[in-house]
Amino acid sequence: MAERVIARATDRYERKREEILDAATVILNRHGVKGLTLNLAASAVGLSTTSVTYYFKRKDDLAAACLMRGVDWLDEVAEAALACPAPADRVARIIELNLERLRLTALGEAAPLPVMSDIRALNPPRRAEVFQAYMKAFRRIRQVFETPDLAWLTRGRRTARTLLLLEQVFWSAAWLPRYEVADYPRIGERMTDILLGGLAAEGAVWAPKPPAMAELAPGEGLEMSRDAFLRAATRLINTHGYKGASVDRISAELNVTKGSFYHHNEAKDDLIAACFERSLEVIRRVQRLVAEREGDAWSRLSSAAAALAEYQLSDYGPLLRSSALSALPEGVRSGTVGDISRVSERFAAMIADGIAEGVLRPVDPLIAAQMLAATLNAGAELGHWVPGVRQKAAPAVFLRPMLMGVFSR
Repeated sequence: MAERVIARATDRYERKREEILDAATVILNRHGVKGLTLNLAASAVGLSTTSVTYYFKRKDDLAAACLMRGVDWLDEVAEAALACPAPADRVARIIELNLERLRLTALGEAAPLPVMSDIRALNPPRRAEVFQAYMKAFRRIRQVFETPDLAWLTRGRRTARTLLLLEQVFWSAAWLPRYEVADYPRIGERMTDILLGGLAAEGAVWAPKPPAMAELAPGEGLEMSRDAFLRAATRLINTHGYKGASVDRISAELNVTKGSFYHHNEAKDDLIAACFERSLEVIRRVQRLVAEREGDAWSRLSSAAAALAEYQLSDYGPLLRSSALSALPEGVRSGTVGDISRVSERFAAMIADGIAEGVLRPVDPLIAAQMLAATLNAGAELGHWVPGVRQKAAPAVFLRPMLMGVFSR
């Protein structure tokens, strides 16, 4: 009798804990670790904050538990994918499982998965714990590219392609809601086709001619100016998250006073919005520059993508990662999301032109543009994942597999 009572109490505890995690994950995905509080999570499930502390003593404990759900799911996906002997089938399985999970989540039949990019916003020791678990899952996914037929891939190139593949998984959750849930399986098939076959038509040659970096730099170039603050803030936000990129840290990065910071920027939230605008203007500038060139759409698209890949590792870069959207106020965020969609749709138009010219494969231009945007977004972290990769090598290491096929030489 006592054992049954204990079992029922344990079941109730686990059900409530999972309910809290479900609600907290929604908050985390919308507002980031910075915006997740015990009070918000408690309100979402009809509990007092004190009651939530029975399950999670601190906010970081709750955020870490949410993120570990995502890590556990990646482990399950890796196990299922690696059961397939052929690398192409492994990639297809990862995309299939991701689209099915997102489909079930959209239907309310599965819990939402967390946005994994906010791990850096956790405080020690939770940050190290979650990151170590994530790295273990990342290494398992990397085994997709570890077969005798792919022995020509160096460790760095396998890592880069794993980063590319996982970014498609994470980014898809952001753009899939614009489609009907019933279409998710078909979209997954198209994503797999793009990953395996790339965008370039058969016989295409990889010879991008990116514009010079100085042509892309907005503002006053590398002079000490407000643009210098935006560059420093962008680097720190990408590395440490919104919370970690404090005014003190940004000022110290530039060896200036906090007073100098506030001379250039009224508030930190304004700075985030300005960083996004700066990054979007770089992308627009690349698109305008290649649009004025002679040549076919493959040359223009590959040159634009290569320029942005180089920019991420240049002294002018990087571009601000999309994960920083959660730090923006609601009113500002919707406008920024609209701006991001418009630059992505311009890439879709370039892809459609290439299909019409016969220099790109007949793929879905909108889906291909989203996948290209995901790859470019992840390029900000390429130097972290592949230490020592040079700016000029970034397009071949990271962009070429997206544009010519993830298993292409």
